[in-house]
Amino acid sequence: MNRTVMVWALAVGLGVGACGKSDNPRARRGGANEPSAQAVAEASQIFANRCTPCHGSTGGGDGPASQSLNPHPRNFHDKAWQAQVADEHLEKIVQYGGAAVGKSPAMPANPDLQSKPQVIQALIQKVRSFGQK
Repeated sequence: MNRTVMVWALAVGLGVGACGKSDNPRARRGGANEPSAQAVAEASQIFANRCTPCHGSTGGGDGPASQSLNPHPRNFHDKAWQAQVADEHLEKIVQYGGAAVGKSPAMPANPDLQSKPQVIQALIQKVRSFGQK
């Protein structure tokens, strides 16, 4: 399987604890971590190139590569999952991949994003947007 296809079984699950933790698992960090327009544009391009093959263009877990994956990629429209997963968990899976959190190793790490917190936050916002539909 090529890296592009593997790269994005995006949010199979995650958990980075630490600062700014809230009782609300979906609590977002504001201020300096709020993504710029440039970060949002980069995140959209990353999602289209890396996430869509597995998660589909609408985040339904139904991308063209999803049929061959077991477990199937996360459906970001799942409201129960959206309500219980913390942004920090999503951040960890985006950066370190599924294996880092005991999930599918088919969800690859994205070390190139570790120095781009605004892009990561914009990706998380995109994932969250699917739960609003």
